[in-house]
Amino acid sequence: MNSLKRKLEYHYRYFDKGQISPDPLEFLHKYTDPRDIESTGIISSVFAYGRVEQIISVLERLNGIMDFQPYEFILNYNHEEDAPIFKGIRHRFYTPEDISLLFYILHRVYTGYASLKELFLLYFFEADSNLKESISFFSRNLISLAGIPEKEVSPGLSFMFPDPLKGSACKRMNLFLRWMVRHDELDFGLWPEIPKDRLVIPVDTHVARICRGLGLTKRGNVSWQMAEEITENLKKFDHHDPVKYDFAICHIGMRRMDF
Repeated sequence: MNSLKRKLEYHYRYFDKGQISPDPLEFLHKYTDPRDIESTGIISSVFAYGRVEQIISVLERLNGIMDFQPYEFILNYNHEEDAPIFKGIRHRFYTPEDISLLFYILHRVYTGYASLKELFLLYFFEADSNLKESISFFSRNLISLAGIPEKEVSPGLSFMFPDPLKGSACKRMNLFLRWMVRHDELDFGLWPEIPKDRLVIPVDTHVARICRGLGLTKRGNVSWQMAEEITENLKKFDHHDPVKYDFAICHIGMRRMDF
């Protein structure tokens, strides 16, 4: 255990701000205004699946459409008039209509609640051991803001905002929350109201593979239960900030480094 802790700490220190690229997190570091960081953060996390080259390409295109002013773009977004802007933009499960609805949802959040943080905090309770319940309520509320009947919600829109109560590992939402809650060279700490020890590690198939190899999980299927198990095991190395190891674990696999 001490050997693994030393390795985790070494790689955590190695992956500093100069080691971000390629990662969707690099788009948040283009901005200094917290409103821009938060708004581009949710967009970047929503698209953070698939090949990293494809993720970076579509985020570059979206940031260009927003004229690198994400908060202002979202605030002034008119779904009926502006939806055609996204014609031809697809990302795996997402259609142009899904993407335009994402911006409509965010417009309703920023005009109705001032920020994503204010909406999320409505569902955060200090007594909860982690953010499972908060994410579930938050995701369901975001989908409801699309203003369409539940049975008409597309697979793409459902995929943007998964529900941990249905078993999803919620990798992309946990990634966004890591960026917002933690504070170091990589993450921004814009949501200090939420303790770092409530975060759950973002898990996808390659993070799961690495964590199995490290003995951090014995589960076979990527799920919320697996994410919780890995997080609880990481608390043995840093009880107050277990998710600080996430970036290093993820990029060791991406860059084919030895752990």
